[in-house]
Amino acid sequence: MPMPDAQIHPVATGKAIKTVEAHQDPQDLVFYSGWFCPFVQRVWIALEEKGIPYQYKEENPYHKDEEFLKVSPRGLVPAVTYGGKPINESQVILEFLEDAYPDRQPNLRPKDPYLTAQMRLGVDHVSKKCIPAFFQLLQAQESEKQDSAREELVAALNDFAKKVKGPFHAGEPLTFADLALAPFVARLYVLEEHRGLTNDLLSAEFKNWRDAVLKRDSVVRTLSDRQYYTEIYGRYLRNEAQSEVAKGTRAGKMNE
Repeated sequence: MPMPDAQIHPVATGKAIKTVEAHQDPQDLVFYSGWFCPFVQRVWIALEEKGIPYQYKEENPYHKDEEFLKVSPRGLVPAVTYGGKPINESQVILEFLEDAYPDRQPNLRPKDPYLTAQMRLGVDHVSKKCIPAFFQLLQAQESEKQDSAREELVAALNDFAKKVKGPFHAGEPLTFADLALAPFVARLYVLEEHRGLTNDLLSAEFKNWRDAVLKRDSVVRTLSDRQYYTEIYGRYLRNEAQSEVAKGTRAGKMNE
């Protein structure tokens, strides 16, 4: 019998749980997280990259308590409070962190206006091309739909890599473009094991970027053990997940 979404594993595991344990003291910035969520991991990587003091709070977005709904009215993670004031949406939070902590290095948003524009185009590509194809392939049940989604995802990933200066999108350090895609790349093994996303389909440029990102300490420290992701993504593979993303994919609205 499928495990209901409300009964997901309650806490991070592996290296991620050590990161959680190191961030329990009260801070001006409170980070409301779901350990399993790729959109959460974007913000978590940024916090670790910049060494921003934060207090970690685990939330189950499928079981929304009243206190959390005051912070995130839609009940979605990630969210933060800064001096008690709430902010949500991963990309908005990333921009906020750069503005609120200008002296914290590295800068994840280039200072050069042209490079910033290129970075934002990279984020846009991830949002409109990579992520919809990722979930379409994950949830597709018929072989023809899987083939089509796989082709779209491979094209989207390889196109992203064409803009990579190396080792990361803008060279060094990471930028929002890298953070937008990195959590999904860390979960590509699910598609490799269950949806025929073989390594030979991916360009050398993409694989070089992928390998550099997955070795980054901030990425490693914010990942849990694979077996617990597998439990969650099994529901997507059966097209049974009830997350907002899963429902949007079924309704064909992920590209909107």
